[in-house]
Amino acid sequence: MEGVTAPSFRDLVLARNPPLALGGACTEFVRVVDTPVPVKVMRRHLGPHRFAQPVSLQLMGSDLECLARSAIHAVEAGAAVVDLNFGCPAKGALRGCAGSAALKDPRQLERTVAAVARAIPGHPVTGKIRAGFDDASRVEDLARAVEAGGAWMLTIHCRTRAEAYCDEVDWTRIARAVSAVAIPVCGNGGVSSHADLERMRAQTGCAHAMVGRAALGDPWIFHGAATTEADAARFLLDYADALFATGEPSKKGVAGRLKQLLVHWSAGALCRPTRESWLHMQDPQELFDRLALVAGEGRCPRLNPLLAAKVPA
Repeated sequence: MEGVTAPSFRDLVLARNPPLALGGACTEFVRVVDTPVPVKVMRRHLGPHRFAQPVSLQLMGSDLECLARSAIHAVEAGAAVVDLNFGCPAKGALRGCAGSAALKDPRQLERTVAAVARAIPGHPVTGKIRAGFDDASRVEDLARAVEAGGAWMLTIHCRTRAEAYCDEVDWTRIARAVSAVAIPVCGNGGVSSHADLERMRAQTGCAHAMVGRAALGDPWIFHGAATTEADAARFLLDYADALFATGEPSKKGVAGRLKQLLVHWSAGALCRPTRESWLHMQDPQELFDRLALVAGEGRCPRLNPLLAAKVPA
C-alpha cells in the first residue's frame, strides 16, 4: 500500500463510504530510523481534511526512543490513533529490524508497544502484526505481546512474513489471536469482496476487518453498493485531479499512479474485458480522455486552458 494510501487516495475513499460502513482508515507507514519524525511530516501524511472516521497514523521502526518521540509528534499533528507496523515483509524493513522482523521476539514486540503507549498516555495505540515470521506457531504469543504492551486493538494479517502476499489464506490464525487476547482484534488478509467482511467476522470472531489491496480495485467495497462504469471512471478522474493538486509534476506520473489502481480495478466493470488495453495506453492524455468519455464528462484532470500550460507532459 506504500505510495497509494496517501491523502489523495484515502480521502476519496472516506468520502464515498459512510462511517457505519468504513469505521476508520490508516496512513501508509511512516518509517522511523534514527531521528524522530517531525510534526510537519506527520501532518503531510494525515492530509488537511478531516472526516467523521478516525485516521490512524502508522509508524514503523526499531529505535524505541525515536518511535516514542515520533508518536508524540503524531498526536500533535492530529492523529486520532497511533498504529505500529510489525507486518511489513519488505527486505528494507527487515534489515532495519523493523516491520515483521519484530515477530521473531515477542518480548521486543511488547517493549516497543509499551514505549509508545507510555509516551502518549490516554491516546489509542494499536499494533499490526502478521501471523508469524516463518510460521504461525506463535500467533498467540505475538497477540498477547501486543496486548501486554498496552495496545488498544490488535490487527492481524493472517499470512506469515514468509508467505508474503500468497493467494492462499488461513483465517484460523485470526481466530487463534481472538481467543488469546481480551482487546478487540481486526482481521486482515484475503478479503476480496464486501461479503468477505462479514464472513471473516463470522468465522474468526474478530471485531473488525481491514481491507488493503481490494480497496485499490473497489473503493466502494466497504458498503458494497453497486457501482456504475461511469462512477468508477469518475473516481479515477478525481484521483488524477487530487494528484495534480498535490504537485505531481507530470501527466505521465499521474497516469502511472492511475495504472497502479487499474491493475487491481474491479469496480463498475470498467476493466472487463479490456484491462490490458487500459494498462498499455502510452499517451497519458489518451488515458484521461478515455476516462472522461466513460464518465460522461467533457473535461480531463486539471487540463483546462488556464492549467494545461502548467502541467508538463
